[in-house]
Amino acid sequence: MAPQPTPRSDQSTSVPVNAQDPAAIERHRRRRDRELATVNVMIRMYCHDHHAGQPLCADCAALASYATRRLERCVFGVVKPTCANCKVHCYSADMRARVKAVMRYAGPRMLLRHPVLGIAHIIDGRRPAPELPTKASNSAAARAK
Repeated sequence: MAPQPTPRSDQSTSVPVNAQDPAAIERHRRRRDRELATVNVMIRMYCHDHHAGQPLCADCAALASYATRRLERCVFGVVKPTCANCKVHCYSADMRARVKAVMRYAGPRMLLRHPVLGIAHIIDGRRPAPELPTKASNSAAARAK
């Protein structure tokens, strides 16, 4: 059997997740939980170093709450890509700018302060983004249940 060619980084590929495979769903769920933990750690680092928030100032707490809501309501569900690779930008322009500032500051520091989360975030960012779920496939899945 010939080896499958690896897709180039500029090619869009779909990440198949079998709805009947609980192990695959659990892996994706753990990855999404880790992404939420990474965002929260980055916001805490930024707030601690810029605002001396104990544990978070009001602005950073609001940003963390907003990021958590956006992550929980992602249209991709458990197969959610990292936000940098996502085709749907669900953050408002103001919040997107704030998160970019946080990540620009905290990202390089993650490897020293939280190496496991930092490396996992880098690896997750290299994974291809899944195709956007269509309304037709969502309604067909709902009818099948």
